[in-house]
Amino acid sequence: MRPIDAQAATVYQLDIVLTADRMIAVGRLGEFLFPAGRYVYTGSARRNLVARIDRHLSRDKKLRWHIDYLLMAGEAEVVGVRLFEDRECAVNQATEGTVVVPGFGASDCRSGCGSHLKYRGRSECLAVSANVHL
Repeated sequence: MRPIDAQAATVYQLDIVLTADRMIAVGRLGEFLFPAGRYVYTGSARRNLVARIDRHLSRDKKLRWHIDYLLMAGEAEVVGVRLFEDRECAVNQATEGTVVVPGFGASDCRSGCGSHLKYRGRSECLAVSANVHL
């Protein structure tokens, strides 16, 4: 799977760095310990993809989706965005990582993903952040 132009994309991945371990209440899913490290969140939007991503990047929002709870943590930062035209679950399943929060971002998943948030582990690049460009 390869990233593509924003005009054809309906699926996105957010690369997230969490700089410290953090207990976070994720809506109705409950409270979970998110270990410091790198995460990848896979989501989709059939329309207004750029607006959806901009919303995720904003700190001024009502908590609506599971990812909002993680991104509102002061220790969380989106350090990259990739766009795809493949199906959301196919992109998620092709992404390496472990599940920290079962069901995260996958309330309507019918492909058995288990979670659309993958933990990629602690890394020396925790202190590194990049500008996000769409």
